[in-house]
Amino acid sequence: MSAHAIHDNAPIGSIIAWSDGTPRPPERFTRKLAAWLTSNGKGRLIRKQPSRSMGTLSLSASFTLHEADFGTGGVVAIRVHRTFSLDSTLYFSVVERPAIGLVRVFDRPGEAAELVHLASHRPAAKEWLSRHGYPLAVLEEVTADEVGAAVVEGRAA
Repeated sequence: MSAHAIHDNAPIGSIIAWSDGTPRPPERFTRKLAAWLTSNGKGRLIRKQPSRSMGTLSLSASFTLHEADFGTGGVVAIRVHRTFSLDSTLYFSVVERPAIGLVRVFDRPGEAAELVHLASHRPAAKEWLSRHGYPLAVLEEVTADEVGAAVVEGRAA
């Protein structure tokens, strides 16, 4: 699936895998494996950005995946996000779509919103928000219509 298809069809909160199509090298080749891992992996879709222009500079549409968190003792020190342009030559696939009834927590309203948490239900989302500082947070429930549209269009994961 192309980057365009992910941007246009995958719902926020989906697990997306990306690949350059090359086979994984054996573990003993650590440098080759490290290079391979930069072009092959998976993450949660947290943001879609439309194309935009700033003066004479024009940026193509893109989407951002949350790949990993690093830290100790329950404290996240580093978050790894990867942003892919729609011009990307990598292959993408939807590994998992968010289940019906889950609640997405966005950091702000509007097109620039970023998914910061995926809760099992609305009270859990509100409880999570009470412990984390997102004063402009927006809650959005995953609906049957959204998942049903993906199945009808032949895009079920």
